[in-house]
Amino acid sequence: MSEFKKATKVSAVPAGKMVTVDMGGEKVLIANDGGTYYGIGAVCTHEEWDLSEGALGGTKVTCAGHGAVWDLATGKAEFDEDLPDEPLYDVKVEGEDLYVRRRGR
Repeated sequence: MSEFKKATKVSAVPAGKMVTVDMGGEKVLIANDGGTYYGIGAVCTHEEWDLSEGALGGTKVTCAGHGAVWDLATGKAEFDEDLPDEPLYDVKVEGEDLYVRRRGR
């Protein structure tokens, strides 16, 4: 996914909320921290939980499975063991729609 693709409506991700979208086989978590949108991989690399089932606190997502805390800006986890980083996605707003593009590809 090297170009932006439509992911969902702005209304689907109000401030303080997050949602998982399927982008052609890639599960992407889109989170809204006070009007700033972040995108990371949506599947916890520890036990494959959907991160949207967890808790959002600012720019951190806590996985509901075993409590790994993911940084939305870096894709890095805070956990008692090393976990692979989540992929990062750029998110942009166009009208009422949110678009995402995977970084680094």
